[in-house]
Amino acid sequence: MTTTPRIAIIGGGPGGLTCARVLQRHGIAVTVFDRDAYAEDRPQGGTLDMHEATGQAALRAAGLDKEFFALARPEGQEMRLLDHAATVLFRHAPEADEQGSPEIDRGELRRLLLDSLAPGTVRWGRYLRTLHPLGDGTHRAEFDDGPAETFDLVIGADGAWSRVRPLLSDGSPHYAGVTFVETGFDDVDARHPAVARLVGDGSMMAAHRNKALIAQRNGLARIRVYAAFRGSRDWALEHGVDLAEPEAVRAALLERFAGWDDRLLALLRESDGGFVNRPLYALPVPHTWTHTPGLTLLGDAAHLMTPFSGMGANLAMLDGSELARSLGRHDDVDEAVRAYEATMLPRAARAAEAAARGLDNAIAPDAPQGSLRHLRTFR
Repeated sequence: MTTTPRIAIIGGGPGGLTCARVLQRHGIAVTVFDRDAYAEDRPQGGTLDMHEATGQAALRAAGLDKEFFALARPEGQEMRLLDHAATVLFRHAPEADEQGSPEIDRGELRRLLLDSLAPGTVRWGRYLRTLHPLGDGTHRAEFDDGPAETFDLVIGADGAWSRVRPLLSDGSPHYAGVTFVETGFDDVDARHPAVARLVGDGSMMAAHRNKALIAQRNGLARIRVYAAFRGSRDWALEHGVDLAEPEAVRAALLERFAGWDDRLLALLRESDGGFVNRPLYALPVPHTWTHTPGLTLLGDAAHLMTPFSGMGANLAMLDGSELARSLGRHDDVDEAVRAYEATMLPRAARAAEAAARGLDNAIAPDAPQGSLRHLRTFR
């Protein structure tokens, strides 16, 4: 690239930070704007499995693969599928040298990426208010806090409810028909050994008739639990449950999962702290847009899908690395973005279709049979 374009990335998640890191490795200046007040402003969520061909490929492009493997948990690749009677129907125990999709906590991954960036790359506490096209392919970005700035390329890496997306697409996330209610356990091995044995070192899902209990081991002896079920996203309001009252939510969930084995109900009955309601949303499939000079999207802003493909963060990071490498290869910014979108959009559509099928298999009337068929084929 012979000129020095002014590039902004909106959003400091894994995809945006990976893009920034790879751009800087190519000698291209970039600024990341994030609405968080500082890096540790809010919890970053649970654990991620980094797939060899996507997330790991992005980390290799970022020059961070060795650092990643020093932090990752290969034992987290263990997977268990149970029925509602707690009968184990499928178990994958990783080999000692298996590195196809090791786990890493989101917070650890974010710190790894942030620490790799040049000082001052991320501007915290900067929430994008509006983008104004200036007619020449540049856009003026106005923020709630801080001066407006003009950029040659604005990359929307700002997630499900992207502020950049409306300038490219009329697509908006729709409710996928399934809600997760999150809870969890701290110091699980010492305080809840039976739960620790049930879940193991990786992920466990028990499913039956449009419902599932999903548990994932995180670092620092934490297990996150998700009660998943089909129904209205307003289920709590419709059943008179105050989501701000943990014991009311706990009682409602125990009633919803009545008849399940007591070992599974312990995931709800004995969990620490409160509950967080997380209805699942997805963008239409395929989600595409007409190329617009000076703008593009990556990650959830481009292809929000449910977590049943296991590809969300992996694709976001691959998007970010491939966009950055395209910008490094092409002298013209617009040509680079076109080349990136030509590869990313069809790939995202395939992954989103797989995620929709995965949801239909996992939270289904005949569950867990659909998931069992998929796992036997996959493994």
